Amino acid sequence: MKRVDCLVALVILCVSPSAAPAIDVAPPGAAGCSGCHPVSRAVETPFTRLVGRNATEIVTAVQEFRTGQRPGTVMDRIAKGFTDDEIKAIAAWYAAQKE
Repeated sequence: MKRVDCLVALVILCVSPSAAPAIDVAPPGAAGCSGCHPVSRAVETPFTRLVGRNATEIVTAVQEFRTGQRPGTVMDRIAKGFTDDEIKAIAAWYAAQKE
């Protein structure tokens, strides 16, 4: 492959929307989480911060709320409204965020 062809292929991969998920755009449902789990540390909250937290931990917690393994006041009902893929997307987005 010629050098120019390699560069063109690299540019296409880098700008292709399907090449990688956009981390800077919140997936559907993620904005609703910030009502209780604010991004800024300046906001006092009794709830666990999600920003920068391990995505696997977030997924596990939400699944436990959904199945009733983890008690919650409203999270058990909220968690039931998300599919597994939506939970994973939200968790990955929050894990990638930096305060």
